[in-house]
Parts: sequence; C-alpha cells; structure tokens
Amino acid sequence: MPDDDKRRDTSKQPADNAPSRATTPGRSIFALPAPLKRIFDQFPLVTYDANELPERAPKTRNQHVLHVFTNEKDAIDGRPSFNPGCLKWQTYLRFFDIPFRTVPSSNHASPSGMLPFLQPAVSTPETINALDPIPSNKLKKWLVSQKTVNSVEESADIRYEAYASLLDNRIRKAWLYQLYLEPRNSPLVKRLYIAPCSSQPLVQKAIAHQLRSAAALELEKSAGSNVLSALDLLNDAEEAFQTLADSLGQDQWFFGQKYPGLFDASVFAYAGLILDEAFGWKHNPLQELLSKHENLVDHRNRVTELYY
Repeated sequence: MPDDDKRRDTSKQPADNAPSRATTPGRSIFALPAPLKRIFDQFPLVTYDANELPERAPKTRNQHVLHVFTNEKDAIDGRPSFNPGCLKWQTYLRFFDIPFRTVPSSNHASPSGMLPFLQPAVSTPETINALDPIPSNKLKKWLVSQKTVNSVEESADIRYEAYASLLDNRIRKAWLYQLYLEPRNSPLVKRLYIAPCSSQPLVQKAIAHQLRSAAALELEKSAGSNVLSALDLLNDAEEAFQTLADSLGQDQWFFGQKYPGLFDASVFAYAGLILDEAFGWKHNPLQELLSKHENLVDHRNRVTELYY
C-alpha cells in the first residue's frame, strides 16, 4: 500500500542447522570464512542518513509545503488529500491556521519513505539545506515550536488511546478491504494510485497486484488467517462508529474540547472520504454505516465547512 514500509528481519538463522561433514565441528555452515570476516570487520554495517530531496524541489519557499497523496488540480484548489494518513495531518495543520500549500508526492520522494512530510518555509537559497523536512511523526512537535501557534493542546482523557485504536484498527481495516480488495472499487484505485505512476498496462497491472497483496497481507496478519470476511470487517467498523458517536455525543469536538484536536483530524481523515460523494466510490458500505450517526456526519461537515 502507499504508506507501507515493511522490512524482513534476516538477522536470525534457523536453530536446527547442523554442520555438514566438510565443516569443522562446532562451526556453522553459515559462518564467514576467516579472510572474508577480516574484510567485513574493517568495513562494518552502517546506517545511512535519510535520502535527500529531489533536485526539482524548490530552492526557495515563502510557504510551508506539505507533500501528500493528491493530484495537481486538488493541490492548487487546496482540496483534501485522498489518503487518510495524509488527510489527518493536512487537517491538523489547518486547525492551527498554519499557512501551507500541498503538492502531489509519493513515498519514494519522502526522506523517511512515507507520506506526508513537510518542507518548512525558507527565505533564501543559502538556508534551504539548514531546515530538514519534517516527517509526520514529528509534525506535532514542530507545531509547538511555531510562534504563530498559540498552543497545541490535546485531550488528557484516559479513553483517548482506546478510541484511537478503533480508528487505527477496525476502521482502517474496513477501509483497506473496501478500497483495495473490493473489485468494484478497482477503477478508483487505478485513478488514485496506479495511473499517476505509469501509463504502461503491464506496469499498472504489477502495481495493482502489489497494492492488493499488501492490503491482503496486512489484514491476514491482523486476523491470523488467510480467509478474510468482509462482513466481519464491516461489523467491527459498525461497532467502532457506534462507540465514536457515543463518545462525541452532543459536543462539537471530541472529548469536549473547545477547539478541534488531533483526534478530530483522525476521525475526519476517514469520515471525510467515506462521505465524499465526488470521491468516486463504486461500492461504499462504510457510507451507510457512518450515515446512521448524525453527530458524526455533522462533525465531518463541520470540519469541511470551517477548514476546507
């Protein structure tokens, strides 16, 4: 999937590897020969710094630039990203009235290998390299450092983590299945993620396979089975929506806060796209489940009207 970055751990070898007759007793067949080992000892493994930004990145910026999954037209119009992970942080920045613009990007362009990331504004070419890109996991800390932001306060409600897990697990899993594994939504995936990468049919087919496989693998790992049930995933999402609706109640923002916070942005990241009539869904059962909760729909509309 666009925001996946999984790596396989190959540091451990099977414990039942027995030495062959040609090997010295007690010596593993996977051990390096002494001459090679001396070479590797002189050149140990190193961890490289994050990738540099592409050469086409602007040399001066009078605005902060948020790199997200989007297209050229939506970026110019300031429309929400079509990716929940990107839309969460795009919305959060808007909550604090941070001036920024969005640009279309991909995980390959990100120094961390994942979108979104922010390029802070700079005034001169000499200072362009002095400001490192801000990955999403450091955006909240960066906001605190901005003098233009009065404060960045989040709820201390003990239920926060539990409710956040509903989004990160139940709702996210139903989203993954509906978008990537539901055949009727294949044209949508192609328009959003595949066609912008290549116009070659064979390449598009390979990308589509990779996206479906990544989504299926994540869901199978979570379920502990290679048999996925769309009905079970939707039932879990329905329960999650009900819990979120009960939590919001009659309040404008979650946890009774006076102003919207990161959790509000997280909920909008899914609700905004699920309820977007222009998004391009061909099959959207999540819309039916979410629409049952008027206060969640109002919350989504409130964020849209005030910040988009």
